[in-house]
Amino acid sequence: MINNRRRFITGINGIKLTKNEISFLRKYKPWGVILFSRNIKSINQTQKLTSKIKKIFNDSKYPILIDEEGGMVSRLNKFIDNSLFSSKFFADLYLKDKKKFDIFYNAYVKQICYLLNLLGININTVPVLDVKRKITSNIIGSRSFSSKPSIVSKLGQICISKFHKNHIATVIKHIPGHGLASVDSHKKLPIVNKNIKLLNKIDFFPFKKQSSFLAMTAHIVFKSLDPNNSVTHSKKIIKIIRQKIGYKNILMSDDISMKALKYSVSENTTQAFNAGCDLVLHCNGNFKEMLSVAKNSPKLNNFIIKKTSQLMNIIG
Repeated sequence: MINNRRRFITGINGIKLTKNEISFLRKYKPWGVILFSRNIKSINQTQKLTSKIKKIFNDSKYPILIDEEGGMVSRLNKFIDNSLFSSKFFADLYLKDKKKFDIFYNAYVKQICYLLNLLGININTVPVLDVKRKITSNIIGSRSFSSKPSIVSKLGQICISKFHKNHIATVIKHIPGHGLASVDSHKKLPIVNKNIKLLNKIDFFPFKKQSSFLAMTAHIVFKSLDPNNSVTHSKKIIKIIRQKIGYKNILMSDDISMKALKYSVSENTTQAFNAGCDLVLHCNGNFKEMLSVAKNSPKLNNFIIKKTSQLMNIIG
């Protein structure tokens, strides 16, 4: 029963579950598990790992996530070389030849989804809907489709539709936009000083009217909206995400252990929930931190249960 699960997504340390991790998953029942390259050695090993996780929860559709964006972010590079296929690559192709784009992108998504389904992974954290700017940090770079909000929005819709058609759920990120961040939020807190009119016209635009059941926050301070808190910890900005951008589904944090956030992992977790995040993401597989996140994560509420049930209809 998903009712007993808690409002966090956890990473794990290695290529198979330790006894401590098995006990942890049974006791604290996270909403989902996210995998990284460190967890993936071979197809057979990954299948055993995802199968074991699902068995613990007695749920063949238990949420298992991965970042397989193509280009510079690929966790499946032991099996396939996606280094060429960045968001920018496909956007350039789309602008040049829409027919060719459709053939190429369709084949690309089918290949990725086939592999994810084979491995037992059912959620891919795509698309990146950040609008590229001249100052955009290299951590986003070619992960962004374009510097034009309308192109980012359109290709985001296509991406979501194609993944859903192939029974892989999606996560739009990094809401409400990471394009104006000139530093890497894994290492430092980006501060953006632009007015809401500009933000609404450019950065917020691609996140509007998207059909993904999950959205991931940006660890960024927008000074004109809330000078004291990053998006993940800001009631004011999460209200804007809900009301102005109109996002009505599950809102999850970016990795709660990133250096952009100023508190301890437990405090970061609590602050994210207080601000209005539905789920908290913790990635690094550090067991002490995992416990800290779990102990500060409440059980799922009716809203998350309802939206999770809807998301399950996508998963094959």
